[in-house]
Amino acid sequence: MNSKKNIVVTGGAGFVGTNLIKLLLKKTKFNLISIDDYSSGKKINHIKDSRVRYIKGETQNIFNILKKTNNIHSLFHFGEFARIYQSFARMNDCIKSNSVGSNAVFNFCLMNKIKLIYSATSASLGNKGDDKNLSPYAFTKAKNLELLENLKKWFKFRYEIIYFYNVYGPYQISKGKMSTVIGIFEDHYKKNKALPVVKPGSQSRRFTHILDTVEICYLAWKKNLCRHYSIASKNSYSINQVAKMFNTKIKYLPRRAGERYVSTLASRNLSNKIYKKFGKIRLKDYIQDFINNNI
Repeated sequence: MNSKKNIVVTGGAGFVGTNLIKLLLKKTKFNLISIDDYSSGKKINHIKDSRVRYIKGETQNIFNILKKTNNIHSLFHFGEFARIYQSFARMNDCIKSNSVGSNAVFNFCLMNKIKLIYSATSASLGNKGDDKNLSPYAFTKAKNLELLENLKKWFKFRYEIIYFYNVYGPYQISKGKMSTVIGIFEDHYKKNKALPVVKPGSQSRRFTHILDTVEICYLAWKKNLCRHYSIASKNSYSINQVAKMFNTKIKYLPRRAGERYVSTLASRNLSNKIYKKFGKIRLKDYIQDFINNNI
């Protein structure tokens, strides 16, 4: 095995990071180091395994956090501010995490010749690829892709990019302002409360299961081809359609700033071809299993 024996996962106590750590434990022999500020990550998500170490800290301090850690093979950077609507009210937090923090992570990987796997987002592609700055969140993510593109040009920096599409599944956040759509629907269903749908409800999304998502992250890491990948569902559903799958009450909320109406499945971004991958787990089956387990 490579003499470099550690993999770092930022956001390792969060939704995506926890599922990724479980997969890496299963498919690799590396030791895993999680860096998380626990703004949305939770200690209850910690995987109890001697190969995993959890560190509380902010990504902007990554040089100091990892100054005594050697033999880092690669870094999965998933520890960013990751909510569209909350980025309006918490723009400073969003910029601190996604711009200042991510710049530090990129620089750390560049200076130490560490392989980077970065989570992009369909939100950075806008509605049809033309309006990328619908929210502070989308803006910061789009600018990070531009920065990485230039780092590749200037310094031959190698990395993998994976575009996430409305991820759902185990360890998702179901309560509070950082909740996912499916998480919110599940929480309201369990409480016999009407499912909240933001008007008009016709906005479409490609909901993708977390296990499909982290599998593509792993494959991109393993292939090491310096590519852009997207992992999405083959089927696109409106929020109305998803809410109706739960076969319960629905209530409508006012329109919100930054709303996307189409989930763009782009073929290119910047100068890069996006290699499209599709999930195997169907949203309808997932929701039906959830309902069957909560009768």
